[in-house]
Amino acid sequence: MNRLLVPVHANDHIQGGADAEWTLVEYGDYQCPVCGQAYPILKQLQEHLRHRLRFVFRNFPLRQIHRMAEFAAETAEFASAHGRFWQMHDLLFENQEDLESELLFRLTTKIGLSADELQQSLVSEIYRDRIDLDFRGGIRSGVNGTPTFFINGVRHDGSFDFDTLLRSIAEAD
Repeated sequence: MNRLLVPVHANDHIQGGADAEWTLVEYGDYQCPVCGQAYPILKQLQEHLRHRLRFVFRNFPLRQIHRMAEFAAETAEFASAHGRFWQMHDLLFENQEDLESELLFRLTTKIGLSADELQQSLVSEIYRDRIDLDFRGGIRSGVNGTPTFFINGVRHDGSFDFDTLLRSIAEAD
């Protein structure tokens, strides 16, 4: 059984309180179609469990498979630096089928941020280390694809449909 070797920490992208009964960590890739399928299910779980669930998203861009995954992750981190991570996270998944550079700039403008500043951050790769930190932590924890979920620190290897995830969360220690 794989365990989450990098505990949830203050620099993570977190929705929900530290006192939540359960913590669900996702290692995801914004261009991964399976992550895109999981996105509405995770939203549904959050709505269903409310304050009892803390959700954490960590970057795991599959760069060799998804050519825009890294740029999307860097765009999300750019938004995070301006306090708008979750807005961008949601928009990236909701527009996943059109994931191109032009879309990243449009979404950035849509949430009130500068497309020029995003361009500068992409060129300088200022957020690359942050993404690589998530990625290496995932590798250490046995992540080898996306999405990969951990429930209260234990890897969830079952299906990620709503009922299965909800049951696994409810049975977690």
